[in-house]
Amino acid sequence: MTNRPHRRPQLVINEGRATPEVSVRARGLTNQVDMAYERIEQMLVNCQLRPGRFMAVQELQDLLNFGRTPVHQAVSRLADDTLVIVRPRHGLQIAPIDLARERGLLPLRRDTERFVIRLAAERSGPSQRNQMLHLMRSLREQPGKMTINKFNVVDRKVDHLIMAAAGEPFVEHTLRPLHTMYRRIGWLYHTEIGRGQNLQQSIDCHVALLNAVANRHVDQALVALEDLIGFVDSMFEVLEHEIDPSLLDCSLAYLDPH
Repeated sequence: MTNRPHRRPQLVINEGRATPEVSVRARGLTNQVDMAYERIEQMLVNCQLRPGRFMAVQELQDLLNFGRTPVHQAVSRLADDTLVIVRPRHGLQIAPIDLARERGLLPLRRDTERFVIRLAAERSGPSQRNQMLHLMRSLREQPGKMTINKFNVVDRKVDHLIMAAAGEPFVEHTLRPLHTMYRRIGWLYHTEIGRGQNLQQSIDCHVALLNAVANRHVDQALVALEDLIGFVDSMFEVLEHEIDPSLLDCSLAYLDPH
């Protein structure tokens, strides 16, 4: 009788293929992290989470009504974006606003946006251009009724749409925190020391940008971007002289004699 070689049992590995249940759970967690990130981002922009504030992660969970894991992961992303500072064993701190640093980052935003806007003008499809024109009309039709909070909602949509049209996700990690920073600067400017100004200049800059990108006029889009960056830079000029320091870092509230 022939002796057959003994075959050892083989471990079958499912290469990179998660079960449907695992995939669904992973997608669900990813969605929750994205939602938690966006909710925190909104609260940073309108200073509901005041710059300089110390808080426990549990406080943030209670504010957001999200579980521990998505909030921790969202905070980790925001820490990478330098918008939040994690204090081991002490919770976290909302990063104070450093006007000199954020103004110094404007050239980075300009150069990165030039790259993205050029791609968006060249690559955008009919549906994306239609959405740009729709956003442009919505800005034009209600300038008198537009509040800074409503404007920031539209501004976020504009940023997402142009990024999607550009089709280059590599730069999103650079631009997204910059957009958050400058939306917050705009919110402070218009709510604290806007001198009774409406949002017309901000609206005009965005309308010109959307119109140029939607019509694939690259040179006009880059001119509109320069106007927008110049307007943001002018906000810093005013903020540096007039803003209450405690609005940039709430730990400085002791400076207020009242």
